[in-house]
Amino acid sequence: MKIEINDFLKPCSCGRKHEIVVDDIIIDSGALKRLPEILNRPAYADKKNRVMICDKNTYEAAGKEVEKLIPDLKKVVLDPNNLHANEHGVGEAKKGLDAIGGADLMIAVGSGTIHDITRYHAYEMGIPFISVPTAASVDGFVSTVAAMTWNGCKKSFTAVSPVVVVADTDIYKKAPLILTASGVSDLLGKYTALADWKIAHAVTGEYICKEICEMEYQALDSLIKSLDGLITGDTKAYEDLMYGLLLSGLAMQMTGNSRPASGAEHHMSHFWEMEVLNDYIDFYHGEKVGVGLILTSKIYHKAAEKLEAGNFTVKETVELETDLIRANYNKPGMLETIMKENTPNLLENIDSQKLVEKTDEIINIIREIPTAEELTAMINKVEGVKSLADLGFEESFQYPTAQLSPYVRQRLTFMRLLKFYDFYEEVLSC
Repeated sequence: MKIEINDFLKPCSCGRKHEIVVDDIIIDSGALKRLPEILNRPAYADKKNRVMICDKNTYEAAGKEVEKLIPDLKKVVLDPNNLHANEHGVGEAKKGLDAIGGADLMIAVGSGTIHDITRYHAYEMGIPFISVPTAASVDGFVSTVAAMTWNGCKKSFTAVSPVVVVADTDIYKKAPLILTASGVSDLLGKYTALADWKIAHAVTGEYICKEICEMEYQALDSLIKSLDGLITGDTKAYEDLMYGLLLSGLAMQMTGNSRPASGAEHHMSHFWEMEVLNDYIDFYHGEKVGVGLILTSKIYHKAAEKLEAGNFTVKETVELETDLIRANYNKPGMLETIMKENTPNLLENIDSQKLVEKTDEIINIIREIPTAEELTAMINKVEGVKSLADLGFEESFQYPTAQLSPYVRQRLTFMRLLKFYDFYEEVLSC
């Protein structure tokens, strides 16, 4: 399977000229063997100081083979224990790069963490990198930002997309099922991310591209049909999952930000990663997104029931909950970051009357999201994480998570808009 990049560069009905900053994407059995040919292409042939970034696990999974294929390849092999996309992981990679004299092209062999560390350094060094995924675990392989936890806060750093993705099905389908389940949950998270985007568009007129939304929905449809095949190791099912994950990354490139792929479900994941009210939890990004997705779906569907009943009122204005933020985002340096992130207050210019006028449209958008029960059944098929209890939290943790997590990002979601409604407290506790 080869993704034709030019197909995404055609004129779009939204009126914008979309940009893609990856040259080639190959998803195929044995795709890794094409690395020498790729490196001989004119754009990369003069890059002789090539460095592979991996960890000890991904070196065994694919790095050894990459080493055989590319003569004179240098490598930085990181310790996978407690390796995260944060200042520590970036620092460890920099030590390795400095020790071997830098690079003019890097090859990221791994999953999300290795890719974020590599894209961060590729941007800082002004060099290209090639992606070799070892698991279909996240949708960020072709992201142009590095999502990191930096000094306790979740931040998106300007970074670069890989110039080429070489996704060898023979490699990533052998990854532990827990990683595949993480990718499934990350992709399923687009249901609520897209709903948030569409509701924000309905209420504020925020830019939206229907073709990008449709592209994401097609990937979701394909994923749902592939869930059984992921358990049996079906090659096409794994290719469809990887295709959907990469498509989500391309949607972000085309939009110019993560709007098509990240909404309230991701904000919950970021909230837990920032350890605002909880201690560190050792789960993959997609696993946390999956739990956030199920909670968000449950809350949104409960809100839709309230909206449909019609017996509700809407506040004229909603001020930034400064006292609440100060009381909870109180780790050193965190409060300043969160306050900056929430300036200006996203709810300041919301027309409450427009919320009322758009009630039917909001209900219809929420109805497009599978129910919490349906999403739980999907994630169950791949033995994934699906509840607060699975993460080690009490069920009562839903309320503070839903209340506080919208503040981790300067992005309008329905979870934040819910603060206008008189049924807010009830739906957060559902």
